[in-house]
Amino acid sequence: MTQKQYIENKTYCMSKFLVFRNININEDNNYTFSSEIIPKSFSYLKERQEVYNSEELEECLRKEVQQITNSKKTALALSGGIDSAILAKYMPKNSKSYTFKCVVPNIEVTDESKIAKKYAKECNIDNEIIEIFWEDFNNYAPILMQHKGMPIHSIEIQIYKLALQAKKDGIEALIFGESADVNFGGLDNLLSRNYNCIEFVERYAYILPYKILKKSELDLTVFLKYIDNNGNINVHNFLRNVFYQEAIASYTNACTCAGIELIMPYASTYMGVPLDYSKVRAGRNKYWVREIFEKNYPNFTAPPKLPMPRATNEWLQNWKGPTREEFLPNCIYNLTGDQKWLVYCLEQFLNQFNL
Repeated sequence: MTQKQYIENKTYCMSKFLVFRNININEDNNYTFSSEIIPKSFSYLKERQEVYNSEELEECLRKEVQQITNSKKTALALSGGIDSAILAKYMPKNSKSYTFKCVVPNIEVTDESKIAKKYAKECNIDNEIIEIFWEDFNNYAPILMQHKGMPIHSIEIQIYKLALQAKKDGIEALIFGESADVNFGGLDNLLSRNYNCIEFVERYAYILPYKILKKSELDLTVFLKYIDNNGNINVHNFLRNVFYQEAIASYTNACTCAGIELIMPYASTYMGVPLDYSKVRAGRNKYWVREIFEKNYPNFTAPPKLPMPRATNEWLQNWKGPTREEFLPNCIYNLTGDQKWLVYCLEQFLNQFNL
């Protein structure tokens, strides 16, 4: 097998990371920040099975959870959302679950631990809180960036810390509810309307690179692949391929770096029929997953969708912005905390590898 040849293009990779939070998206995986740094490509190796209704989806989820828990000591990453709550129903009694809780001194931030505790009690499984501090970001980001060969998504620090604790507890595999949103129509803000290509690029890009970098490259190749016959982006297909790939890489990097097996039952499935946009736009997003939740938790009300909690708004509130010459002055003005993290992390990556 011939060794893969990489193209060194720091400007392209910086831009690509700001748009996608990853530089390896679809076939575009031969670029690198430097010839000294080889970026890793991650994939979830389990075959994706097509499902045609909520009953088939539930059977696939139950089967995968039962198979791994029967063969290995397994724990569940349990959030306050419905995706992992469903998986909790299939976990053996008295098994282990973990829930993230970000901690900012003297400030109350998003806390999913209370509702996660209710799910755990309902399912007769144990639950442990993994507290996340800003110090974890400083301690673990360099390790994860070294392992990945590129800057990282902020969730990777939390997943890595959880995986380290799980491994210390003797856990061999961790189950996550990731990919339910991208596969089954959960991202209703993105699915709420039709977009032409330029509209969708402006809506989807985490940060448009020309707003941050003195020199940037905005490659539309990935987006152009998903234009339908009406000239609009097929958002659901884009999400369950492009967004899916970026999410898989974040979870896989964190878990493999910690040396623990990653299990994502929703990522092993694929919607075999077209997404019903009318249901999503009428407020019934992720409708198959909701049907499963309502069947398994008849006395619970599904909580609103929240991203994995991370207190980037609070932690980076007083950050003045990057100082390296690649960045525009005052470029973080009006950015959210999650966007600031991408810029902060990119600068830290450049510094770490003396690029």
